[in-house]
Amino acid sequence: MQATARLKFLMMSPRKVRRVVSLVKGKSVEEALAILKFTNKAAAGPLAKTIESATANALAVEGTSRLKAEDLSIGQINVDEGPMAKRIQFRAMGRVYRYKKRFAHITVMVKGTPSEESPAKKKAKSAQAVKKDDGKVKAEKTSKKTVKKAAPKVGDKDKASTTKKAAPKKTSKKAVKKKPEKKAVAKVSDKSAAEKKEK
Repeated sequence: MQATARLKFLMMSPRKVRRVVSLVKGKSVEEALAILKFTNKAAAGPLAKTIESATANALAVEGTSRLKAEDLSIGQINVDEGPMAKRIQFRAMGRVYRYKKRFAHITVMVKGTPSEESPAKKKAKSAQAVKKDDGKVKAEKTSKKTVKKAAPKVGDKDKASTTKKAAPKKTSKKAVKKKPEKKAVAKVSDKSAAEKKEK
């Protein structure tokens, strides 16, 4: 099983990257990452990221149940030249020196052999698949039952019309609001006035 990852347009000369690549060629992924972690070169960081990306691609294809990161090793690393940007550096007496900023493309291929699944795991997976299929079939049957409705007979029109529920009338917000009763207040004031007269 093989998986690749590619880093393009790394702003570094291919010659400098190849010096770091020679340290990790043919090593296991874990060992290569450990070497790059303690390598004091600028190319070590981008190279480590590319190796991690290739490892993640391999695990995504095969799945973590069949393949572990420890089982992978670096099969091939290629460092190719990218485009060259032409730049100038100003010098004395109005002269300029020309130089080229080089780019590199890194391609990492990791390889490993996925392990076979145990028979117990295979049986468990097939049982889960059967349960899922049964659940889908039951759900379809119940949905079909709910869709079917008994059509009313011609003679039962009166019964069908009586069984229908009348839709509740919508009341406006103005009708719902109650106004305070002024009459009751007036009566209370009349009673208090009458009591005062009696005294």
